Amino acid sequence: MITGGAAGIGAACAERCEADGFEAVTIDRVGNGIIADLSDTEATANALDQALAGGPITRLINNVGVVVPAGAAEQNLEELELAWSLNVRCALQCMQALLPGMQAAGFGRIVNMSSRAALGKELRTAYSATKAALIGMTRVWALEFGCHGITANAIGPGPIRTELFERANPPDSPRTRAIVESVPVKRVGTPEDVAHAVSYFLDARSGFVTGQVLYVCGGMTVGVAGV
Repeated sequence: MITGGAAGIGAACAERCEADGFEAVTIDRVGNGIIADLSDTEATANALDQALAGGPITRLINNVGVVVPAGAAEQNLEELELAWSLNVRCALQCMQALLPGMQAAGFGRIVNMSSRAALGKELRTAYSATKAALIGMTRVWALEFGCHGITANAIGPGPIRTELFERANPPDSPRTRAIVESVPVKRVGTPEDVAHAVSYFLDARSGFVTGQVLYVCGGMTVGVAGV
């Protein structure tokens, strides 16, 4: 199951899951999957009921998210609440809904879509805070669920060319050009780059890797993230 699976990274993950032999169930505000506004708790619960109507789901990609750029002095509480609900609360709600099926199967794979911004980024108070929260939850879930054969890992994308990225980082902006120049591999990533990393964590053979954060960032976290 992939939240926010209609476009960008989520759509690339859905396509990769299908190529890997899985049936991808997506939840988004648009698209061909289950339609729901995941910023709403009740709508999320209804969507999860639909997703699980056909039986347990043992692989979860918590991908949906929102960026609300603003300086720290200007970030308002409504933006913070929206980011928290969509980026964090939704992930917890989805995990809790799928968890019983994973526990019964003795197998589960959870991938939380964090961000390089969790390490700190200008104009991203709400976004960075919520993406860092996802990493903390990932580590707790890894500790609590490992005995059930369930792994939990996080992906930390750097700049990825999606509609969400380009809305927050206009291509003609000097700040955006500076971002691209700061990437050691000298390009912006693609949704497929992220989907490839997600595929590894979802694999049944990745059961000895849990509680980890994999930065898919073209090398931008070198010298920034802890060893």
